[in-house]
Amino acid sequence: MVACADTQQVVWIGEGRSREAIRPFFAWLGESREQIEAVAMDMNSAFDLEVKEQCPNAEVVYDRFHVVAKYGREVMDRVRVGQANQLRNDKAARKIIKGSRWLLLRNANNLKPEQAVKLEELLAANALLTTAYLLKDQLKTLWFADDETTARNAWQEWHEMAISSGIEALDRFARKLAPYLEGILSSARHRLNTSVLEGMNNRIKVIKWMADGYRDTAYFFLKIRAASPGKVR
Repeated sequence: MVACADTQQVVWIGEGRSREAIRPFFAWLGESREQIEAVAMDMNSAFDLEVKEQCPNAEVVYDRFHVVAKYGREVMDRVRVGQANQLRNDKAARKIIKGSRWLLLRNANNLKPEQAVKLEELLAANALLTTAYLLKDQLKTLWFADDETTARNAWQEWHEMAISSGIEALDRFARKLAPYLEGILSSARHRLNTSVLEGMNNRIKVIKWMADGYRDTAYFFLKIRAASPGKVR
């Protein structure tokens, strides 16, 4: 699904996540695609490559939520499970760490007071979880930098700490993230994200649930467009 960043209106819907799946959108745009300045997306290499080929004047902006969510899966979860597995002989402590997934993934500002206390106690008792958690929060700051130079310096600091952390999952994630750096730093020039699309995706789930699914894809797409008219002018 493609939405206009200015109007928040759905402009195109297709099926699949390959370059071939998104290509009809650019054919529909025609020469207008040269006017696109920036495109926010998740870390989908197929979309990235197709945008760069079809929109010569556009910059790719990787959405913060998706990058941090990927960090949660590939770093926080693996560190948490690894630490829990080391406590096989201490069932009580192992249970606490295994059950801490949402505490570690949620934004600290969204925690209830009693949850914040539990998180503080958990981090105080486990150095590796603390390191992974703090670097997760520091990673988020790249999207809030005042300018590209500040963001690039912040990345360099974060990357060095991640590589030298001694945490294998964190080291691996940092190395895999490095090729996507320019798409992260571009957020300092283009304050774009995919939050509007995420909201639309939740709306789509409700539409599908209320209808118990759709056999007619074209009709389903029309229902999505009708539910996402964009900003009223």
